[in-house]
Amino acid sequence: MHVIPPFEEQPLPAWKRAVLKVGSSLLADAGRGLSPRHALGLAQFVSASIGAGREVVIVSSGAVAAGRGILQRKAESGAGIAERQALAALGQAQLVGLWQRFFERPVAQVLLTHDDLRNRRRYLNARATLRELLALGAIPVVNENDTVSVDELKLGDNDNLAAIVAALVDADALFIATDIDGFYTANPRTSPENAQPINEVEALTPEFYAMAGGSGSAVGTGGMRTKLEAAARAAAAGIETFLFNGTRAATVQKLAQGVLQGTRFRAAQNRLAARKYWLRNVPLEAGRIVVDAGAAAALAEKGASLLPGGVVAAEGDFRRGDMIELAVRQDDGTTRAIARGITQYSAVDVRQIAGRHSRDIETILGYNYGDNVIHRDDLVLL
Repeated sequence: MHVIPPFEEQPLPAWKRAVLKVGSSLLADAGRGLSPRHALGLAQFVSASIGAGREVVIVSSGAVAAGRGILQRKAESGAGIAERQALAALGQAQLVGLWQRFFERPVAQVLLTHDDLRNRRRYLNARATLRELLALGAIPVVNENDTVSVDELKLGDNDNLAAIVAALVDADALFIATDIDGFYTANPRTSPENAQPINEVEALTPEFYAMAGGSGSAVGTGGMRTKLEAAARAAAAGIETFLFNGTRAATVQKLAQGVLQGTRFRAAQNRLAARKYWLRNVPLEAGRIVVDAGAAAALAEKGASLLPGGVVAAEGDFRRGDMIELAVRQDDGTTRAIARGITQYSAVDVRQIAGRHSRDIETILGYNYGDNVIHRDDLVLL
């Protein structure tokens, strides 16, 4: 029998906010619903991280498996989309209940589709909700909205969803818990003689994808390839990914001690640089906000967000979530572009709140998307 070498222990880099993705294979109990066996250790890692002043968002699979358990159905390949959607609807409450039993603080269910994250306005709403939940001390448990997400449910890919959520909440790290020790040169289950552990990946090349296999369990629908895709997506956002075996209690305990025994996928650049690059290259909408000299100076010199008090005018017909240009009015009456950013308010709204204090926004508009017209995190200077 061929013995596969173990993964080396390596120190985790410092992080403040992370997304933890947990696959169905760690939660499902062979057709009997959900099991707390492996979830408990992962929850203890989350609790230890929060106790150390960090924030964690959980992206959890398992709703379909929970639904099967309620109906006492075994996992079957080729199950119809409508059936899987119904099972997800049945199992979703049990999935959230499983996580809530491990934490004294509240757990919040957040259901997303990839469409929610491709649409800029829904993207901003989802990000604002997740950030507020973290600020309130809750633990968001995110899952794909399987009951309506037909195309994505066919893929069953929460790995990529976790990477998208990591970018959404500006996470420093993406932890992917699976039922395999890490990334190997070959599938250790089918080709152990060719499987060598890969402790660290600097950049994902086609050769690495060629090494990836398919799904390793009957209940999971994602395989190693989707985990590589997620790591690549996270790397593009400046986020490192850590792949580890969530079924090994000792491995999970080491994570809480700042030690990884698995595979580390490095980011090509730091998170801030990646986000600024993205902001610089998103297509502009036909509109802009003109600011006064004081606001322009605060943006350039103090790294401030744009408040309504510094707005002079709004040009064009942009909407909330659009990428627009910011310009400053000069002494000769002309304007000069100084920045670009994602606006929290539409052109119609900005015209009404221009020059006013942030505390007056709700009184004027009847609603409030926040104190900033453009948040500093969504703005890049030209």
